Amino acid sequence: MSDAEILSYITFAYFFSFLAYLLMMVMGREAFGRAATIVTLAGLIGHSMGLIYRWVESYRLGIGHAPLSNLYESLIFFAWAIILLYLLIEWRTRNRSVGVFITPIAFLAMAYASYSPNINSRIQPLVPALKSNWLIAHVLTCFLGYAAFALAFCLSLMYFFKRMDKPSGKNLFVKLIPGTSILDDLNYQMVAIGFLLLTLGIITGSVWAHSAWGTYWSWDPKETWSLITWLVYAAFLHSRMVRGWRGKRLAVMSIVGFSCVLFTYFGVNYLAGLHSYAT
Repeated sequence: MSDAEILSYITFAYFFSFLAYLLMMVMGREAFGRAATIVTLAGLIGHSMGLIYRWVESYRLGIGHAPLSNLYESLIFFAWAIILLYLLIEWRTRNRSVGVFITPIAFLAMAYASYSPNINSRIQPLVPALKSNWLIAHVLTCFLGYAAFALAFCLSLMYFFKRMDKPSGKNLFVKLIPGTSILDDLNYQMVAIGFLLLTLGIITGSVWAHSAWGTYWSWDPKETWSLITWLVYAAFLHSRMVRGWRGKRLAVMSIVGFSCVLFTYFGVNYLAGLHSYAT
Protein backbone atom coordinates (compact mmCIF):
# COMPACT_ATOMS: atom_id res chain seq x y z
CA MET A 1 0.00 0.00 0.00
CA SER A 2 1.39 3.40 -0.98
CA ASP A 3 1.53 6.47 1.23
CA ALA A 4 -1.09 8.17 -0.97
CA GLU A 5 -3.50 5.27 -0.42
CA ILE A 6 -2.98 5.39 3.33
CA LEU A 7 -3.63 9.13 3.38
CA SER A 8 -6.71 8.77 1.18
CA TYR A 9 -8.22 6.40 3.77
CA ILE A 10 -7.55 8.95 6.49
CA THR A 11 -9.88 11.27 4.57
CA PHE A 12 -12.80 9.01 5.47
CA ALA A 13 -11.70 8.80 9.10
CA TYR A 14 -12.09 12.57 9.39
CA PHE A 15 -15.46 12.41 7.64
CA PHE A 16 -16.71 9.80 10.11
CA SER A 17 -15.39 11.82 13.02
CA PHE A 18 -17.33 14.82 11.72
CA LEU A 19 -20.51 12.72 11.57
CA ALA A 20 -19.94 11.51 15.13
CA TYR A 21 -19.34 15.06 16.39
CA LEU A 22 -22.48 16.19 14.56
CA LEU A 23 -24.58 13.41 16.12
CA MET A 24 -23.22 14.41 19.52
CA MET A 25 -24.28 18.02 18.95
CA VAL A 26 -27.71 17.17 17.55
CA MET A 27 -28.67 14.31 19.89
CA GLY A 28 -26.71 15.32 22.98
CA ARG A 29 -25.20 11.85 23.41
CA GLU A 30 -21.75 11.94 24.96
CA ALA A 31 -21.04 8.46 23.57
CA PHE A 32 -20.95 9.94 20.07
CA GLY A 33 -18.48 12.55 21.28
CA ARG A 34 -16.18 9.95 22.78
CA ALA A 35 -16.35 7.92 19.59
CA ALA A 36 -15.57 11.03 17.54
CA THR A 37 -12.50 11.77 19.64
CA ILE A 38 -11.26 8.19 19.30
CA VAL A 39 -11.75 8.21 15.51
CA THR A 40 -10.08 11.62 15.20
CA LEU A 41 -7.11 10.53 17.31
CA ALA A 42 -6.80 7.30 15.32
CA GLY A 43 -6.95 9.37 12.13
CA LEU A 44 -4.16 11.63 13.39
CA ILE A 45 -1.98 8.62 14.23
CA GLY A 46 -2.59 7.09 10.78
CA HIS A 47 -2.05 10.49 9.20
CA SER A 48 1.30 10.83 10.97
CA MET A 49 2.34 7.36 9.84
CA GLY A 50 1.39 8.22 6.25
CA LEU A 51 3.53 11.37 6.32
CA ILE A 52 6.49 9.48 7.80
CA TYR A 53 6.06 6.68 5.25
CA ARG A 54 6.06 9.24 2.43
CA TRP A 55 9.21 10.86 3.83
CA VAL A 56 11.01 7.51 4.08
CA GLU A 57 9.79 6.48 0.62
CA SER A 58 11.24 9.64 -0.91
CA TYR A 59 14.67 8.63 0.36
CA ARG A 60 14.20 5.11 -0.99
CA LEU A 61 13.57 6.67 -4.40
CA GLY A 62 16.80 8.67 -4.10
CA ILE A 63 15.08 12.08 -4.01
CA GLY A 64 14.72 12.34 -0.24
CA HIS A 65 13.01 15.43 1.15
CA ALA A 66 10.38 16.33 3.74
CA PRO A 67 6.81 15.88 2.44
CA LEU A 68 6.20 19.63 2.29
CA SER A 69 7.21 20.55 -1.23
CA ASN A 70 4.06 20.87 -3.37
CA LEU A 71 0.32 21.52 -3.17
CA TYR A 72 -0.55 17.89 -2.41
CA GLU A 73 1.94 17.59 0.43
CA SER A 74 1.10 21.00 1.87
CA LEU A 75 -2.62 20.15 1.94
CA ILE A 76 -1.89 16.88 3.70
CA PHE A 77 0.29 18.65 6.27
CA PHE A 78 -2.27 21.46 6.68
CA ALA A 79 -4.97 18.91 7.57
CA TRP A 80 -2.57 17.14 9.96
CA ALA A 81 -1.75 20.42 11.74
CA ILE A 82 -5.44 21.33 12.04
CA ILE A 83 -6.32 18.03 13.68
CA LEU A 84 -3.31 18.16 16.00
CA LEU A 85 -4.15 21.67 17.25
CA TYR A 86 -7.83 20.80 17.57
CA LEU A 87 -7.17 17.75 19.73
CA LEU A 88 -4.96 19.88 21.97
CA ILE A 89 -7.82 22.36 22.36
CA GLU A 90 -10.30 19.56 23.06
CA TRP A 91 -7.98 18.14 25.71
CA ARG A 92 -7.46 21.56 27.27
CA THR A 93 -11.09 22.72 27.31
CA ARG A 94 -12.78 19.35 27.82
CA ASN A 95 -15.29 20.45 25.19
CA ARG A 96 -15.84 18.63 21.90
CA SER A 97 -18.13 21.11 20.14
CA VAL A 98 -15.31 22.65 18.09
CA GLY A 99 -14.89 19.28 16.40
CA VAL A 100 -18.06 19.60 14.36
CA PHE A 101 -16.73 22.82 12.82
CA ILE A 102 -13.04 21.98 12.33
CA THR A 103 -13.12 18.37 11.09
CA PRO A 104 -14.91 19.35 7.84
CA ILE A 105 -11.96 21.63 6.98
CA ALA A 106 -9.47 18.80 7.52
CA PHE A 107 -11.72 16.43 5.57
CA LEU A 108 -12.06 18.83 2.63
CA ALA A 109 -8.29 19.48 2.54
CA MET A 110 -7.60 15.75 2.51
CA ALA A 111 -10.33 15.02 -0.04
CA TYR A 112 -9.11 17.74 -2.39
CA ALA A 113 -5.52 16.52 -2.09
CA SER A 114 -6.39 12.84 -2.53
CA TYR A 115 -9.13 12.90 -5.13
CA SER A 116 -8.73 16.06 -7.21
CA PRO A 117 -7.67 15.18 -10.78
CA ASN A 118 -5.62 18.39 -10.89
CA ILE A 119 -3.27 17.36 -8.07
CA ASN A 120 -0.41 14.94 -8.55
CA SER A 121 0.20 12.81 -5.44
CA ARG A 122 3.37 11.13 -6.71
CA ILE A 123 6.65 11.85 -4.94
CA GLN A 124 8.65 14.16 -7.17
CA PRO A 125 12.19 15.60 -7.10
CA LEU A 126 12.55 19.08 -5.70
CA VAL A 127 12.89 21.97 -8.09
CA PRO A 128 16.22 23.82 -7.59
CA ALA A 129 14.66 26.68 -5.60
CA LEU A 130 13.29 24.24 -3.02
CA LYS A 131 16.59 22.49 -2.35
CA SER A 132 17.30 24.29 0.88
CA ASN A 133 17.43 23.55 4.59
CA TRP A 134 14.98 26.44 5.00
CA LEU A 135 12.19 24.41 3.40
CA ILE A 136 11.13 22.62 6.58
CA ALA A 137 11.37 25.69 8.84
CA HIS A 138 9.44 27.92 6.43
CA VAL A 139 6.64 25.49 5.61
CA LEU A 140 6.23 24.22 9.18
CA THR A 141 5.83 27.69 10.65
CA CYS A 142 3.52 28.93 7.90
CA PHE A 143 1.17 25.97 7.93
CA LEU A 144 1.04 25.58 11.68
CA GLY A 145 0.08 29.26 11.66
CA TYR A 146 -2.57 28.60 9.01
CA ALA A 147 -3.94 25.77 11.14
CA ALA A 148 -4.23 28.10 14.15
CA PHE A 149 -6.07 30.63 11.96
CA ALA A 150 -8.42 27.86 10.77
CA LEU A 151 -9.30 27.11 14.38
CA ALA A 152 -9.80 30.82 15.08
CA PHE A 153 -12.14 30.94 12.06
CA CYS A 154 -14.20 28.04 13.44
CA LEU A 155 -14.32 29.62 16.90
CA SER A 156 -15.61 32.83 15.28
CA LEU A 157 -18.38 30.90 13.52
CA MET A 158 -19.25 29.27 16.82
CA TYR A 159 -19.40 32.71 18.42
CA PHE A 160 -22.12 33.78 16.00
CA PHE A 161 -24.00 30.51 16.54
CA LYS A 162 -23.83 31.04 20.30
CA ARG A 163 -25.19 34.56 19.99
CA MET A 164 -28.39 33.03 18.62
CA ASP A 165 -28.89 31.09 21.86
CA LYS A 166 -31.65 32.28 24.16
CA PRO A 167 -32.03 31.52 27.87
CA SER A 168 -35.36 29.85 27.20
CA GLY A 169 -34.24 28.20 23.96
CA LYS A 170 -34.18 24.44 23.42
CA ASN A 171 -31.56 24.30 20.68
CA LEU A 172 -29.28 21.57 22.01
CA PHE A 173 -26.72 22.14 19.24
CA VAL A 174 -26.14 25.72 20.36
CA LYS A 175 -26.30 24.93 24.08
CA LEU A 176 -23.34 22.55 23.80
CA ILE A 177 -21.17 25.37 22.42
CA PRO A 178 -19.10 27.16 25.13
CA GLY A 179 -20.05 30.67 26.22
CA THR A 180 -19.21 33.67 24.07
CA SER A 181 -16.54 34.92 26.49
CA ILE A 182 -14.72 31.57 26.32
CA LEU A 183 -14.95 31.52 22.53
CA ASP A 184 -13.66 35.09 22.37
CA ASP A 185 -10.64 34.25 24.53
CA LEU A 186 -9.88 31.08 22.56
CA ASN A 187 -10.19 33.03 19.30
CA TYR A 188 -7.67 35.57 20.55
CA GLN A 189 -5.27 32.87 21.72
CA MET A 190 -5.39 31.02 18.40
CA VAL A 191 -4.82 34.24 16.45
CA ALA A 192 -1.89 35.16 18.71
CA ILE A 193 -0.29 31.75 18.14
CA GLY A 194 -0.99 31.87 14.40
CA PHE A 195 0.38 35.41 14.12
CA LEU A 196 3.65 34.45 15.82
CA LEU A 197 4.05 31.41 13.56
CA LEU A 198 3.18 33.36 10.41
CA THR A 199 5.72 36.02 11.39
CA LEU A 200 8.39 33.33 11.73
CA GLY A 201 7.25 31.88 8.40
CA ILE A 202 7.64 35.22 6.64
CA ILE A 203 11.08 35.78 8.20
CA THR A 204 12.36 32.31 7.28
CA GLY A 205 10.86 32.72 3.81
CA SER A 206 12.67 36.02 3.33
CA VAL A 207 16.01 34.52 4.34
CA TRP A 208 15.37 31.58 2.04
CA ALA A 209 14.41 33.92 -0.82
CA HIS A 210 17.67 35.79 -0.41
CA SER A 211 19.69 32.59 -0.74
CA ALA A 212 17.59 31.29 -3.65
CA TRP A 213 16.83 34.45 -5.64
CA GLY A 214 19.24 37.05 -4.26
CA THR A 215 16.57 39.27 -2.67
CA TYR A 216 14.73 39.20 0.64
CA TRP A 217 11.47 40.50 -0.84
CA SER A 218 10.29 40.67 -4.44
CA TRP A 219 6.57 41.53 -4.08
CA ASP A 220 5.68 38.15 -5.54
CA PRO A 221 1.86 37.60 -5.31
CA LYS A 222 2.19 35.07 -2.50
CA GLU A 223 4.59 37.34 -0.61
CA THR A 224 2.23 40.28 -1.06
CA TRP A 225 -0.81 38.36 0.15
CA SER A 226 1.16 36.89 3.05
CA LEU A 227 1.88 40.46 4.10
CA ILE A 228 -1.80 41.43 3.71
CA THR A 229 -2.79 38.44 5.86
CA TRP A 230 -0.17 39.41 8.45
CA LEU A 231 -1.50 42.99 8.54
CA VAL A 232 -5.11 41.81 9.04
CA TYR A 233 -4.15 39.68 12.02
CA ALA A 234 -1.85 42.42 13.33
CA ALA A 235 -4.90 44.72 13.26
CA PHE A 236 -6.87 42.03 15.11
CA LEU A 237 -4.28 41.85 17.91
CA HIS A 238 -3.92 45.63 18.05
CA SER A 239 -7.70 46.04 18.32
CA ARG A 240 -7.87 43.51 21.15
CA MET A 241 -4.83 44.60 23.19
CA VAL A 242 -4.82 48.37 22.62
CA ARG A 243 -8.40 49.33 21.79
CA GLY A 244 -10.07 46.69 23.92
CA TRP A 245 -12.25 45.24 21.17
CA ARG A 246 -13.97 41.95 21.95
CA GLY A 247 -16.77 39.80 20.65
CA LYS A 248 -18.47 40.38 17.32
CA ARG A 249 -15.97 42.78 15.75
CA LEU A 250 -13.03 40.48 16.44
CA ALA A 251 -14.98 37.47 15.19
CA VAL A 252 -15.59 39.31 11.91
CA MET A 253 -11.91 40.22 11.65
CA SER A 254 -10.94 36.60 12.26
CA ILE A 255 -13.23 35.45 9.43
CA VAL A 256 -11.80 38.12 7.11
CA GLY A 257 -8.27 37.07 8.08
CA PHE A 258 -8.91 33.42 7.26
CA SER A 259 -10.36 34.47 3.90
CA CYS A 260 -7.01 36.14 3.23
CA VAL A 261 -5.24 32.94 4.31
CA LEU A 262 -7.25 30.92 1.79
CA PHE A 263 -6.51 33.37 -1.00
CA THR A 264 -2.81 33.39 -0.06
CA TYR A 265 -2.82 29.60 -0.13
CA PHE A 266 -4.96 28.89 -3.20
CA GLY A 267 -5.81 32.07 -5.09
CA VAL A 268 -2.31 33.31 -5.84
CA ASN A 269 -1.37 29.93 -7.34
CA TYR A 270 -3.25 31.08 -10.44
CA LEU A 271 -1.14 34.25 -10.68
CA ALA A 272 2.29 34.29 -12.28
CA GLY A 273 5.04 34.47 -9.71
CA LEU A 274 8.04 32.87 -8.08
CA HIS A 275 5.77 30.56 -6.05
CA SER A 276 3.97 29.09 -9.08
CA TYR A 277 5.66 25.73 -8.44
CA ALA A 278 3.34 25.36 -5.41
CA THR A 279 0.65 24.02 -7.72
